[in-house]
Amino acid sequence: MKFITYLCIGIFFGIILVKSEVASWFRIYEMFQFESIHMYGIIGSAILSGILIIQFIKRLQLKSIYGKEINIPAKEKTIFRYIFGGIIFGLGWALAGACPGPMFALLGAGYIPITLVILSSILGTFLYGLIKNKLPH
Repeated sequence: MKFITYLCIGIFFGIILVKSEVASWFRIYEMFQFESIHMYGIIGSAILSGILIIQFIKRLQLKSIYGKEINIPAKEKTIFRYIFGGIIFGLGWALAGACPGPMFALLGAGYIPITLVILSSILGTFLYGLIKNKLPH
């Protein structure tokens, strides 16, 4: 039953991504060319709502639907890893024309060439898992 619930939520989220043009290659191109505020507005509102929701969860000490305490661990304060990771993520996003969430929405919308990007991202994640213990974290 949980699978069906998660599948429905995922389909709904995918529809929102496609209809709001977050999955649009043209909108992503506009963003990286600094020609439109569309994507920056969406990303900014996601960051703001994420900050507010996390603070709400922490201050009210909310519990999950299973009754367990929601524990959000503090992040390390190192800047280099976030800048370096952000640059790699941004380059991949610019080259592929999609970030991880919209990739699956694009596949669901019938853009079959995105399959290559999805398979490449899965391979990259697998390779990172193999060498992560050797990297300077």
